[in-house]
Amino acid sequence: MRINSSRPGIRRTVVLLALASLAGWGLGGGAVVAAAAQAGDGIAAYNVVWDSPSKSPDDFMPLGNGDIGVSACVEEKSGELVFYVSKTDAWDENGRLCKVGCVRLSFDPAPVLTNGFRQELKLRDGVIEFAYNETAQSQTRNADLRVRLWVDADEPVIRVEAESETPVTCRASVVLWRVSKEPFGDDDDSYSGKGLKGRVRLPDVVVTPSEPRVVWYHRNTESIYALSLTNQNLQALEGRFADPLLNHTFGASLSGEGFVRESERGLKSAAPAKRHRLSVCVLAERAATPEFWLKHLEGIEKKARSFEDSRQATAAWWNAFWRRSWVLVDGKPETAVVTRGYVLQRFMNACAGRGRSPIKFNGSIFTPVSRPDWRAWGGAYWFQNTRPTYWAMLPAGDFEMLEPWFRMYLDALPLSQARVKTYYTFENAAVFPEVMSFWGLPNNICYGWGNKGPELVNGYIKRDWNGGLELIAVMLDRYDFTQDREFARTTLVPLADPLLAFFDQYWKRDANGRIRFVPSQALETYQATINPLPDIAGLWFVLPRLLELPAALTTEEQRKRWKRMLTELPPLPIQDGRIMPAEVFGSASNSENPELYCIYPFRLFGVGRENLELARNTYKARKNPKNVCWGQDEPQAALLGLGEEAARLVAGRVSQKATSRFPAMWPAFLDYSPDQDHGNNLIIALHFMLLQYDAPSAAGAGKIYLFPAWPKSWNVAFKLHAPMNTTVEGELRDGKVVSLTVLPKSREADIVNLLNAEGLR
Repeated sequence: MRINSSRPGIRRTVVLLALASLAGWGLGGGAVVAAAAQAGDGIAAYNVVWDSPSKSPDDFMPLGNGDIGVSACVEEKSGELVFYVSKTDAWDENGRLCKVGCVRLSFDPAPVLTNGFRQELKLRDGVIEFAYNETAQSQTRNADLRVRLWVDADEPVIRVEAESETPVTCRASVVLWRVSKEPFGDDDDSYSGKGLKGRVRLPDVVVTPSEPRVVWYHRNTESIYALSLTNQNLQALEGRFADPLLNHTFGASLSGEGFVRESERGLKSAAPAKRHRLSVCVLAERAATPEFWLKHLEGIEKKARSFEDSRQATAAWWNAFWRRSWVLVDGKPETAVVTRGYVLQRFMNACAGRGRSPIKFNGSIFTPVSRPDWRAWGGAYWFQNTRPTYWAMLPAGDFEMLEPWFRMYLDALPLSQARVKTYYTFENAAVFPEVMSFWGLPNNICYGWGNKGPELVNGYIKRDWNGGLELIAVMLDRYDFTQDREFARTTLVPLADPLLAFFDQYWKRDANGRIRFVPSQALETYQATINPLPDIAGLWFVLPRLLELPAALTTEEQRKRWKRMLTELPPLPIQDGRIMPAEVFGSASNSENPELYCIYPFRLFGVGRENLELARNTYKARKNPKNVCWGQDEPQAALLGLGEEAARLVAGRVSQKATSRFPAMWPAFLDYSPDQDHGNNLIIALHFMLLQYDAPSAAGAGKIYLFPAWPKSWNVAFKLHAPMNTTVEGELRDGKVVSLTVLPKSREADIVNLLNAEGLR
């Protein structure tokens, strides 16, 4: 997993202030942050620092390399350094995303925790540093014992390095909790596991190699996949597609330089020393045999680079990541917390965004360790809850982190097409359920145990297929930003065409030849509708943009079909000066605002577009205001140019108290902690407050709207990405733009500065 994350066109600026003095001493502010931001280095001011150990293992610091994560703390009670290991694809036999294991470290003599303890997440270097008996002298810090923990940016290896003033003995042990085969109960999975009578939870296996290592793994010798096919009346498909869970194996090895075995799961240093180094190599893959998996793990161990190279390469990756983009806000008391929330959520995305599986909305890979394999809402992906993470990545320029999400749907496409063919006999069509296992099927409780089908018994998502249109919209933006024709050829068009084919074939036409969306629903809120706004808006948004793709990327038959669909679309439902959730709809069953989907995610209305007041009136009349979790008031307010409103809502969002010591461990409003919806909607809002954009077309590259919804009292330094491989870097201070760099320079002509525009805010 070696990824080059550098970006061209990053303007190097000399920073005159010593940023090192800011690190760990609270939130930087004012001109210091703004000046530092010009080189992307102001990020160090938002390091997270604790001056006491943790009272609970759930009070941990997260860290990761995009695939492998650690949840680390020093326990107050035991004095031990504890970190739980996670991985984005540690899927067990029942489709749960599990933790891999836990490692505990202790030192003898034990360091004193009440005298100068310091734990710091150093964002620019991607490392957590623990210091014991630390004293600060001038510009330096001295400690009797210092431990550094990091996850190699490019290799599946966790590193621990300890240095002490005097020789100490180090002990490291592995803690496992899946130790026996046990019945799978309803409480093992809060949602998709209900009804799995007869299923079991399999135990981990501990291997005792000849050399001093601890090796363990979890192997899926059983799988829920075949049961799911049978329950969903897809028995005929068994054997056509590989079982995604069977023989999937995840685990790790613990080893140390100069360590000997102390027990089956424990190591200790052979002698007291001033330096100790430990490595945890992590592997998850479908393996034909345990021996094959063990051999592959040994290969990872042998190829791992040195500690020095690992530390330097990891720091280089994180430095490049932070220089790729930034948003640092100051000027008001609340803005320091806004910036901290933005920075730490983007950090959380980077910790889990480059793995084999997409980021889980309900806790990512950093769920509370007190119940390490449990999460509210289970192991499936819920599209509405997953999408904020990926919308947030576009203006940030984190394009490679979008790939696991797209890949999940691309890998699931053949099964989806076979499922649609079985259920509906549609040709070359696919549909993804709102609640979907990573291999493409709805979970069984949504489908219904014993349901004859083909559609789900869960009325909230029975015909909620709008996610497919939004997936196309995100992919179109990804193409617009990067102009990556290979992505369009291999991912965008292959997914978009069958998803649109389902919409084309599922509904009949009315007497005027227009698609009549009935039976249908408007998201989860209105479950019996005619012509729902989200589906119509989504089609109006994506079809013209697909037709703007270079002809070489699509076929004549595809373009002909898309043009026909455009002529068959009904108009958006508008009544009495407001956009409606559907042409006909009944009582509400949830608290969404489907009528606002034509603002976000489908940007048909907004700044620089027609009928702005119509959209604003609809927003103001919304029945379900919500600025927590998946509530999207802030992005919609920003897209409507309502800057003061968006700022107020953003400040309210970040004021929510975290469930543990780490500030971005957002509480479980409607999902599970850390709530990834909550933090990523903050990022999306700030991006749209600063910068909005038109889609490129045959008429030109499209306008870039600067400060379309920025409050007058907030200062900001930022660098963001825009369509056509464009970056916009600038600083706004005291209501004036003090610097602005647009690359390539040819895009300067497309900038529309709305800082003092009439009618906004």
